[in-house]
Amino acid sequence: MAVDVLGDRRVDAPRRAPRGPVLIAGVALGATPPADLDAELDGLAGLAVNFDDAETPESGDDPRWHVDHGRALVGREAPGPPEPGGPWERACVVLRDYQFTAPGRLRGIFRPGDPLLGRNMLLEGRFGPMRFHLGVRVTGVEDAERDGQRVWGWTYETLQGHLEEGRLTYEVVKDLASGDVEFVIRAFSRRAPVPNPILRLGFAVFGRAVQEEFYHHAGQRVRELAGVPGRVPVVETGPDGVTVAPAGSGPSWTDRLAVLVRYPGASRGL
Repeated sequence: MAVDVLGDRRVDAPRRAPRGPVLIAGVALGATPPADLDAELDGLAGLAVNFDDAETPESGDDPRWHVDHGRALVGREAPGPPEPGGPWERACVVLRDYQFTAPGRLRGIFRPGDPLLGRNMLLEGRFGPMRFHLGVRVTGVEDAERDGQRVWGWTYETLQGHLEEGRLTYEVVKDLASGDVEFVIRAFSRRAPVPNPILRLGFAVFGRAVQEEFYHHAGQRVRELAGVPGRVPVVETGPDGVTVAPAGSGPSWTDRLAVLVRYPGASRGL
C-alpha cells in the first residue's frame, strides 16, 4: 500500500516545568521562545514511554490499535549497493534530519548532536489556532542489509502526555536486485486518555484524519526532496545546539496568537 494513498488499516517522573507562557487549565496563549524550547527538551528526559510494551499489537488486525504499513517509491538506482549521493543516501538524510513533515502541521525540535538512539524530540503539532507540545523518544535504529535489501531507519515511541500511544518506524529501503528505493512507514497507535473533554472530542473527531494526512504528505515529501539531486535542505542548528525541522519552519507571526497546549494526554496507570 502506497504511503500517499494510505488508508485506515485498522481491521481493526516528574519533569522539569518549562518556562514560557503562563498555563491556565493546561492552556496558554503565545508561542514558546527558543530558550524555552531548550528547557522543554531537557524536561523530556523525565518522561516515560506512555504504553506498556506487553500490549503491543499481536497482528495487523488487533482491534485495540490502528496498525499501518505504507510505502512510497522515492527513486531508482542501478542494482547493487546504494550509489554515493543517490536517492537512497539522500532519503536517509531527509529522514535523519526530520525534513519530511509538513511545516504547517508538525515541527520537530531536537539536538542533532545527540546520538540518534535514545534521542528525545519535542513535536509541535499544529491544528488551526492550536499548538500541541508532545514528546517522543528514539528507541530503535536500523542500519543493515536484510533479505536482499539495504535498510536504514529509526523508530520512536510516544512519551507521557502525548495525544497518542504507539510506535512509529521510518525506513529507507533499497531493493538490491531491482534498484528501487522506497520510503517505508510502519506504525501502531491508539488515542491516549485525554482528560480535557474538549480536546478529547476534537482528537476523536479529527485525529485519525490528521494522522493519515501526515502519512500521505510524508511519502510525497521524501520523494520530492530525495528523488532529485540538490533538493535536500541544509539543517540549521542554533547556538544552543537545537534544531527546528523541517527547514524554514521557524516561528511566524501567527504563533503569537496561538493557543499552546503542553502534554495534554494522560497515562493508563503506568
